Order: sequence, then structure tokens, then C-alpha cells
Amino acid sequence: MASKAGAQNVKLAAILDLNEATTLHGTLLSLRGSDIVIDASAVERCGTQCIQVLVAGAKAWEEDKKTFTIGKVSDAFEKTTQLIGVNFEQLLGKEIRQ
Repeated sequence: MASKAGAQNVKLAAILDLNEATTLHGTLLSLRGSDIVIDASAVERCGTQCIQVLVAGAKAWEEDKKTFTIGKVSDAFEKTTQLIGVNFEQLLGKEIRQ
């Protein structure tokens, strides 16, 4: 997906574990109020905690009426979200999807 002009890019770490969930949460909090594009193309291993942080972020951005886009994704990221039953296409409402 193309990023919106002026959107902040957030590149996810290769390993999204419990420790990274805290870092990701802090990053998202610091960008609250901005349009963002999540780049998950480098993700090799993905834990449920980080997916939960991203789901919460998507909901917060929806409430703020800001754009929260999941851009490029790795196979590992996509497979993990499918395994735990998270579909970001359904999660992202029309008003915040690019």
C-alpha cells in the first residue's frame, strides 16, 4: 500500500517478542495524533503481545480519526496473524484505511 503524504513510518523489529511489545507501545504512544504506516516486512518472529499492541493502536487511531495502515508484511507476520485469528483488513475501518 502506498503511504499517505506526511504519514509517519514505523518499521517493526525482526523479533516481536514480549520485550519488543513495550517498545512498540511506546513508539505508538509517541506518534499518537499522526497518520502512520506500519512496515512489517522485516518481521521474522511475531508474538501475540505485539499483535495485541497493534490491534489496540488501530482502535486508538480509529477513535482519533487518523490513518493507521499496515503496509508491507513478511510471510511470518502474515502467518502469525492468521494463526491467531487477526485480520487487519477487517480491523481497519474504511475511514482509516488507505
